[in-house]
Amino acid sequence: MASVAPSATPFRVTLQPSGHSFTTDGSDSVLQAALDAGLTLPYGCRNGACGACKGKVLDGLVDHGMAQDQALSTADRAGGLTLFCCARPLSDLVLECREVGTAKDIPVKIMPCRVQTIERVADDVIVLSLKLPANERLQFLAGQYIEFMLKDGKRRAFSIANAPHDDGFLQLHVRLIADGEFTGHVFSGMKEKDILRFQGPYGSFFLREESSKPVILVAGGTGFAPIKALVEHAIHSHIARPMDIYWGARNRGGLYLPDLPAGWAAAHPHIRYVPVLSDATPQDAWAGRSGLVHRAVLEDHGDLSAYQVYACGAPAMIDAARAEFIAHGLPEQEFFADAFTFAPAVAAPLPA
Repeated sequence: MASVAPSATPFRVTLQPSGHSFTTDGSDSVLQAALDAGLTLPYGCRNGACGACKGKVLDGLVDHGMAQDQALSTADRAGGLTLFCCARPLSDLVLECREVGTAKDIPVKIMPCRVQTIERVADDVIVLSLKLPANERLQFLAGQYIEFMLKDGKRRAFSIANAPHDDGFLQLHVRLIADGEFTGHVFSGMKEKDILRFQGPYGSFFLREESSKPVILVAGGTGFAPIKALVEHAIHSHIARPMDIYWGARNRGGLYLPDLPAGWAAAHPHIRYVPVLSDATPQDAWAGRSGLVHRAVLEDHGDLSAYQVYACGAPAMIDAARAEFIAHGLPEQEFFADAFTFAPAVAAPLPA
């Protein structure tokens, strides 16, 4: 898609129902312009795949950008909907959208970090621990993510897997992606004491603490990372809302930290842990739940009208969970998601 040329006269974007407004020259997405103005809109992938930032254009025109069809259908577009992570203003705008009030006061920062430990917990998963500068901390909400800033200008996003009270370090769960430039470097070239740069925190995937509703947490693969942060934060903050954790993987190796959620459940009566395998092998000797992880939720909870759901994993899992959970009574506004998408492989220099 051709880039949108900046407007000589800035556009004014007004958000409803809050009435908040900001100006932009149209060169950035609505989401990025809002973030730059100190306003936080819900979002997940930031590349048009997950639909978490979908909202309505009440007045004005936008370029929908790289919005993907599964996240923004033809009917959505005809109905005035757009994805704020992709949409760029072509005029003044009035938009209908929710705002995330608890994240807007957290500054987005660029920081260095040092690789503290590289722990291989599965054939294709590394737990990476990053040490922050002694005189600087990253303020973030449990469930948010950071973006590594690579030397070629590209970025790679990873969810923070630890809770904010452990703010001397950041833990990330990195899955090896076939032909993945950065993840390949993590597995084959990265060393302890390497220095990286990142920017963050980003994202609206965090626990809505003002609610008293019971919580269902759904993780697919390394989508367990932000779920881990949410649960550890809730335990640390003495939040005793009932929490059912469903962690899905193809085989037993995909549940790469099985003792951790089992330990939460054993120590805290309000926490329940359900591991689910979709493609267990005979070698797994699996006697637990099988099938798709979101279907396991529906097997246990026929009526979701009283719940909040936090789901993290591949876009297909997120899309299926959203549709089927809402069909089983979950209020749409009580579904919070973080869809993991991967950048295409390209030939480029690795970070030093």
